[in-house]
Amino acid sequence: MRNVCVVGVRTSWRTVADGEFFCPDCGGDRNYLRRTGRRRLVVLGIPVLARGDAGPVLECSACRGHFGLDALDHPTTVRLSTMLRDAVHTVTLALLAAGGTASRTVRDAAVTAVRKAGSADCTEDQLLTLLAALAADTGRMTGTYEAATGGHCGHQGLDPCGTALAIELHEALEPLAPHLAPAGRESLLLQGARIALADGPCTPAERKVLSTVGVALALDPEDVDRLLAAAARSSRYRR
Repeated sequence: MRNVCVVGVRTSWRTVADGEFFCPDCGGDRNYLRRTGRRRLVVLGIPVLARGDAGPVLECSACRGHFGLDALDHPTTVRLSTMLRDAVHTVTLALLAAGGTASRTVRDAAVTAVRKAGSADCTEDQLLTLLAALAADTGRMTGTYEAATGGHCGHQGLDPCGTALAIELHEALEPLAPHLAPAGRESLLLQGARIALADGPCTPAERKVLSTVGVALALDPEDVDRLLAAAARSSRYRR
């Protein structure tokens, strides 16, 4: 004989929104439905009593799994790639502001880093133009176009050790840090170190930028020192 459920609780779901998220079960970007529901006591298939609200939940359109709203805290793969690209871009500009525009090897390393991060069409002129624009924006940083293009950003242009630039780095890196494994955060710091070391040992201004990057990425100061020392040893320029 067929088993018949005499008494149970059934949830009636209603969709209130939709969007895209990173599905924990699928392990990739998926569409979701944000749903709320009402629980009802069912007797012989007939709803008889309300049993309260259910949800809200996120229902994956692929696996149909239900997840809490905190699943939206994890960025989608596309969003994470954008955050990482912007982080590399910000670190690169900060190191150029620390005096890197004076060196051809540093400028080349900067362009290479930004291209590898996802901006394949990046050019040296684009970086210098953006650096000049930031220098001219006195609401965030101080400086002139000549400072950004004349190779003296670390002295009379952008303030590489100032509060404004530290804010830029924290804004770009802190939201990203929780979504990167320790090795990923260390890799991001090392990318910056390779730019700074492209023309020789780190200057005090470059070192301060990299220390700020380490703080924004939630790396211990001891780990930052260890990583920068290892990067310096592996560089063709030795202290």
